[in-house]
Amino acid sequence: MAGKFEIKQTKSGYRFNLIATNGQVIATSETYSSLESCKNGVESVRKNCAAHVEDQTKEGFETLTHPKYEVYVDKAGEFRFRLKAKNGEIIATGEGYKAKASCLNGIDSIGRNAPEAKVVEAEA
Repeated sequence: MAGKFEIKQTKSGYRFNLIATNGQVIATSETYSSLESCKNGVESVRKNCAAHVEDQTKEGFETLTHPKYEVYVDKAGEFRFRLKAKNGEIIATGEGYKAKASCLNGIDSIGRNAPEAKVVEAEA
């Protein structure tokens, strides 16, 4: 069973969360100006979710071509990832994780859930 992409309307547009089968939010999108562009963002995540991982926490890391996941440490010292499309745009971001292994598991979960995830529109 796959997770789901849940699209919500916000004050400034639309955004989606990719939610795993256990109900956990795996990744979140930027805010899109229209429902259509948000749905295009979902399709972009589906298309790019098997991307390589660029581990920016390693010294002298190899810069990979897009699409890719970038793993980095935020200002709070937590591990995070962002998925970038072929054009370099950020299409999804993850929450902060205390351990890099958990962050990498989040990326793995996107690969398992996104391809078959249904799209649902949340009630406003």
